[in-house]
Amino acid sequence: MKAAKLSNPTIAVRTRRAYFDCRFGQLHVRTAFPTTGGFDEQMTLVCLHPLDASSRTFSRFLPELADVRSVYAPDLPGYGESDPSPTPSIADAAAAISDLVNDLRLRQIDLLGIQYGAAVALELAAARPDLVRRLVLAGIPAAERLPVSKQQRLVVDVAAYGDDPFGSAPEILARHISAFLLGRS
Repeated sequence: MKAAKLSNPTIAVRTRRAYFDCRFGQLHVRTAFPTTGGFDEQMTLVCLHPLDASSRTFSRFLPELADVRSVYAPDLPGYGESDPSPTPSIADAAAAISDLVNDLRLRQIDLLGIQYGAAVALELAAARPDLVRRLVLAGIPAAERLPVSKQQRLVVDVAAYGDDPFGSAPEILARHISAFLLGRS
């Protein structure tokens, strides 16, 4: 009698889009999450896009990170399909993300931010240090703000991952970020 071959089961990832209320109206959010039921998930990750972009920046990237965690990528206020804030600012964007996280009833999150999104991530980490566990920052516009945050952080040079690190071939960058979020780097 032959022994059955054991293989790594492929975890299915579900992607969706939804709207959530925040103090400025609605946030459009792309989500990706494993179909394992959520009980064995790692820390939830929120991805914040660069200036003059939207959550679409992460559309190919989300499934790469969502095999072991829920991942949310909101359109920041005034971008993509989200309502604008009355006074567009980094602080308003951070407040909107705080509202999203509260609405989702998350106690703690990891944040990934690119350029403007990195500034928003740093603002939220400084304002709510109990909420933000780890930061992944790419294209940091304000390096002088780094000392304000107490969280573990990974600063990523996205240029090292090609012309479109979040779109055309996101697997390598996703593995690097996942290793950090899991505490392996």
